[in-house]
Amino acid sequence: MRVRTPKVRFQSLSIEGLTLNSSFNMRLNAQVKVKNANFGEFKFPESAISILYRGNVVGNGVIPGSAAGARSSKKLNVTVDVESKKDPFLGSDLNSGRVTLSSHAMLKGKVHLLKVVKKKTTATMNCTMDVDTRTRAVVNLKCK
Repeated sequence: MRVRTPKVRFQSLSIEGLTLNSSFNMRLNAQVKVKNANFGEFKFPESAISILYRGNVVGNGVIPGSAAGARSSKKLNVTVDVESKKDPFLGSDLNSGRVTLSSHAMLKGKVHLLKVVKKKTTATMNCTMDVDTRTRAVVNLKCK
């Protein structure tokens, strides 16, 4: 029996409390969707999600442990506090009105086939997004 790799993606993103000066602070409210194409349930423990700015981690969050049923999807709510440090490129990004962020998450879990066979698998998410500082919204969200 072959196990397909589940997919993890952002379903929606919203920004709260964006403050800008020589750095930026905000809270990202995200809905993460775990899509399971297997004929068995995909169970995973609590996992971490990281938000990066130019390769540096600026925020961490927690994806709660759960399970996505056979051939179905599970939606989970995640909150990440993002806080940047001073960066030489940040001033030009803030002046342009767009700050590019990326995110990374890895869900290590097991697919339970026929309630007897358990196969380990890992679902990963790599996304890039632009934060429009004028409208305070996330644009150009692309996930792989």
